[in-house]
Amino acid sequence: MKRQIIRIDEDKCNGCGLCVPSCAEGSLQIVNGKARLIADNLCDGLGACLGECPQGALQIEEREAEAFDEQAVHAHLQQAEKPKIDVCACPGTMTRTLAAGKRDAEITTAQGEGVSELGQWPVKLKLVNPAAAYFKNAELLVAADCVPFAFADFHQNLLRGHALAISCPKLDETLPSVEKLAEIIRVNDLKGITVVHMEVPCCNGLISIVREALQRSGVNVPFTAIRISLEGKIIESKQLDF
Repeated sequence: MKRQIIRIDEDKCNGCGLCVPSCAEGSLQIVNGKARLIADNLCDGLGACLGECPQGALQIEEREAEAFDEQAVHAHLQQAEKPKIDVCACPGTMTRTLAAGKRDAEITTAQGEGVSELGQWPVKLKLVNPAAAYFKNAELLVAADCVPFAFADFHQNLLRGHALAISCPKLDETLPSVEKLAEIIRVNDLKGITVVHMEVPCCNGLISIVREALQRSGVNVPFTAIRISLEGKIIESKQLDF
């Protein structure tokens, strides 16, 4: 049948992921750094995602497509909500609490060493356990993967006193990231959430991921966003609503 359906211009799409949370049917995902329509029958063609794309990569077109299937959408969303089993059995992903802010005097060089403020392991959002003790009543820092490399004072100015989850909104799957964050928020009575991201457009997707996670959790948590320049400076810090 011929009907209206979403079309994605891959040349314009930068993989920011802002469109994904706005699709109530879950028909959009980031795959290999680009937004993709994963199945025609999951798209209702109403275009709720259009206004979320800063690149203008989304349009509604009329073409031959499988009919929209509400039952398929329901099954798809139910499957997406099921807890994911982490198949990584590597001992390096074992949950650990670290002594942040301390260093061994014996290994301190004459030049002096920076002090690590990391209080946990692992740090990758995909690998952390939402029930880990270090998340309980914590200030949560959600950082884009590139931030610690660009911002020289990451440990002292941002990480100190925070539990950490790092993610790349362009390369990591959006829906699992939203689900993991929503669970962390739901079960830990967080004091606040700080999102720190780079100034490049695709990195803004991290804000959308956290905002969607807050909405799904049903918990009201203070939410701050910090933007870092490519030169390693704080460009902007502001409180956000969800």
